Amino acid sequence: MAEAVWEGVTLAASDRYEVVEGNVYFPPETVNMQYLQPSPTHTTCGWKGVASYYTITVNGKENKDAAWYYPEPKAAANNIKGYVAFWRGVQVKR
Repeated sequence: MAEAVWEGVTLAASDRYEVVEGNVYFPPETVNMQYLQPSPTHTTCGWKGVASYYTITVNGKENKDAAWYYPEPKAAANNIKGYVAFWRGVQVKR
C-alpha cells in the first residue's frame, strides 16, 4: 500500500502503483482530486514526455505544482499514463 499525505489529508492511497525514478505514481482513480487544481506548468522529460502539474490546496493552504502526471507519455513510459506523482513536501509512504 502506498499513500500520499499533505497537511494531514490523504491525497492518494492505493495498493496498485508504479515506481519510476524513485517516484510513486498513483492510478488516477485513487487520487482525491478535490484537493488538486490544474496548473499551467509543464515540463519535458527526454524519455517520458511532457508532464502536466497540479497545485494542491488543503484547508486554504496551497502547494504550487506539487503533483504531476503525463497525460500522453512517450511509449517507454506508457505504464504511468495519467498516473499522479507528488513532491514538494507531500509525504509518500509505501
